[in-house]
Amino acid sequence: MTSSTTAEYTIYTKPACSQCDETKAYFDRKGITYQAVDITEVPAALEYITQELGYSQAPVVVNNSDDEDHWAGLRRDKLVQAATHHKAA
Repeated sequence: MTSSTTAEYTIYTKPACSQCDETKAYFDRKGITYQAVDITEVPAALEYITQELGYSQAPVVVNNSDDEDHWAGLRRDKLVQAATHHKAA
């Protein structure tokens, strides 16, 4: 799975996922660019987050500039870290 080069993050989501919606809303409020990928519509995305990254819950957030920076679920600590990094850039 390749990451988007224009967005700062890729958020792997699924329908009716409140944590996914909250994560995207936070990024929207902070002006952080992201590409949302629905894992129910893109089988390769589901395979990527489960097989390669080892996650079993959504959302999965991947920093497109640092392949080692990723997390799953609603992680307020990581959201604040992303916003701080965004302001510094």
